[in-house]
Amino acid sequence: MGFSLVDYLVLAVYLAGITIFGTRFRRSHHSVKDYFVGAKNTSWIVISLSIVATETSTLTLIGVPAIAYGTFAHPEQGGALTYLQVVFGYIVARVIISLIFIPAYFQGDLLTAYALLDRRFGSRAKHFAASLFLVMRALAEGVRVFAASLVLGAVLAASFPGMPHLWLWSILCVGVLTLVYTFEGGIAAVIWTDLIQLVIYLGGSLLAAWELLHMIPGGWTTFVARAQAAHKLQMFSFSWDFTLPFTFWAGLIGGTFLTMASHGTDQLMVQRLLTCRNQGDSRKALIASGFIVFAQFALFLVIGVMLFVYYQFAGAPHLTTTDEIFPAFIVRSLPHGVAGLVIAAIFAAAMSNLSGSLNSLSSTTILDFYQPMTGGLVTEPKLLRLSRWCTALWGVVLIGIAILAQDWGSVFTAGLTIASLVYGPMLGAFLLGVGTTRATENGVIVGIAVSLACMLLVRIYTPLAWTWYVLVGTVICTGVGYAASVFAASRTASTASPRTRR
Repeated sequence: MGFSLVDYLVLAVYLAGITIFGTRFRRSHHSVKDYFVGAKNTSWIVISLSIVATETSTLTLIGVPAIAYGTFAHPEQGGALTYLQVVFGYIVARVIISLIFIPAYFQGDLLTAYALLDRRFGSRAKHFAASLFLVMRALAEGVRVFAASLVLGAVLAASFPGMPHLWLWSILCVGVLTLVYTFEGGIAAVIWTDLIQLVIYLGGSLLAAWELLHMIPGGWTTFVARAQAAHKLQMFSFSWDFTLPFTFWAGLIGGTFLTMASHGTDQLMVQRLLTCRNQGDSRKALIASGFIVFAQFALFLVIGVMLFVYYQFAGAPHLTTTDEIFPAFIVRSLPHGVAGLVIAAIFAAAMSNLSGSLNSLSSTTILDFYQPMTGGLVTEPKLLRLSRWCTALWGVVLIGIAILAQDWGSVFTAGLTIASLVYGPMLGAFLLGVGTTRATENGVIVGIAVSLACMLLVRIYTPLAWTWYVLVGTVICTGVGYAASVFAASRTASTASPRTRR
């Protein structure tokens, strides 16, 4: 059907409205604490929905349907509902985080995740982990911004065929508008725009699924029959093949460790937990978000299977990559007005994730690096001003990375692989911090370094599925870090012993 003037109007109203709404939170900021964690008076329900919106990027909205739509040699690689096995691990991890990490974060007035390492080990361990976060989050978020550009690129291509550099204009549009309201509104703008964007992208996805079901001849009955015949409704696989990413074991165990790292050590998510009133609200917000995430992943996977069945009748369009399948359907097949709303929904997910990343990158840069360097002598107004400009600088960096990400392959796999390589060492460091008393700062730094080096080798030289990366990295970091700490302590004791006898 193509993208009409009505669709462009719907999209423009959304983009302008969400940007203006986010900037209105500027007047609530009187300090850096207000800018990065807010007044801690927001309902846990709102924060729970913000957590869901933050972890639901455009990678999810276009990448997950593409996984279910695609054809693979094994269902454990995709092409069915097997990704839901990973989401089971997401829920288990949230319970573990609530028991282990949240109590530690609420002991003292912490403003970043890495302040916990500073309190337990010292500044060098904090800076090492925070540096890894900055690099990982910037790279992963750049991929997400590029994923959003695929959507707008599909929209513009339908109306302006032959127009050069569509993806570049798309990146600039998403990046600049999100930067404006994050720069002005801080964490309060991020949380409340997250809520609006969650409603929009879930509503838009449900509307797309409804329209898609009615476009399949025979509706639900045909959908189930064709999907079952193609083995598209398979959810479980109990294979122990470690090269396959979507098995029950990789999902439950690997997904648990992945989420323990992403939600327990990543400032992007920990920042949400720190905005809660107390430990109880933080736990409720986190655990509730897990069940909402499961429901929405199920929805996105079913949309992918629906697209597979629909194109058996309609004939699949020519695509460069399967990541384009959902955006192409929206632009070419949905009614006018509906297409604009669903595209706005995908933009909502992109902007929600990007705004959270910008704020978390800025908070770590200012609170974990800049403020300690100045000895706390910078005034609050100046620090708040610097925080905003740091947000702007990170916005430019992420836009630059998004431009480079066009050659990195599948956006969904690329984004998760980047994060998984770093998450293991980071999770290992935090577990050593909250779970042991013998681990030392030097031992933790050695553990992180060795684990990171090993994970790069694993990625390059082994066929191990990415869902196992965090577990492997965590085991290496905790094992090496603890052993190095004990070894150093024993050497110190042995060298001190003769002197004690004399």
